[in-house]
Amino acid sequence: MNGAGNDFIVFDKDVYDSLELTPDAIRNLCNRKLGIGGDGVIFVYKSNSADFEMEYYNADGSLGSLCGNGSRCAIQFAHLTKKIPGTKAKFKVNDAFYSGEVLADGVVKFDLNPPVKFKYNFKIKAAKQLINANFVDTGSPHVVINIQDVLREPSDPYSNYTDIKEFPVFDIGKEIRYSPDFAPVGTNVNFIQVIDGKVIIRTYERGVEDETLACGTGSTAAALISFTNYGINPPVHLVTYSGEELVVDYKVENQKVKELSLTGPAKVNFTGEVRIPNKL
Repeated sequence: MNGAGNDFIVFDKDVYDSLELTPDAIRNLCNRKLGIGGDGVIFVYKSNSADFEMEYYNADGSLGSLCGNGSRCAIQFAHLTKKIPGTKAKFKVNDAFYSGEVLADGVVKFDLNPPVKFKYNFKIKAAKQLINANFVDTGSPHVVINIQDVLREPSDPYSNYTDIKEFPVFDIGKEIRYSPDFAPVGTNVNFIQVIDGKVIIRTYERGVEDETLACGTGSTAAALISFTNYGINPPVHLVTYSGEELVVDYKVENQKVKELSLTGPAKVNFTGEVRIPNKL
């Protein structure tokens, strides 16, 4: 499945209840040349405390934190496999509870819990310069940087990046992801450009250790930062690297974010079977 280009291998553990995958098996399955290929692996199964439970593993085999696009795919999957009675779902991820809804035409809305750990306009050392940055935890930790705050040449104060298509997301994203400032867990890194009221976004994801075509919790973080820093009111429309659009909506009451949601496409790419070798 894919959510705006962020793709996942989804297993129904109600059908394969004994299925357990080692980190090596997950890495092999997510390998785009030797396996199925994906940004991660998702298990979906019925739950006694919700409609279903979702387990998410990064492409490197590690247990993931909240995945926004993965959650939207899981909601769609639960709907298709009749794990939810209608179009609305309540589900559990990593001991936290969430909700969502399947809308028309393969569009899924995911309701996130309120964000935590906001930090605005601080400096990060990367690319041989001090870069203005923001941070918010939307269920996963995210740094948000406007590309115009980054210099092509650190010695030239007028060499700001002006085109996100040309921005070195992998190199700078990886450096910040492994920065001592965010040790030991690291962080995801989002680079944005605001054009005509829309937020163009590209993301380096930890666990995938590469740029992905979209990031749901990262888009949510960027939308929240864009409201504070650039006055972009919700609903915020974000254009991902895949070209697909995500919409983040929320309300602010007493300086607190409420009714936070992420809406966008969640689709089945294909279905099939794969043999898991015993040694994995």
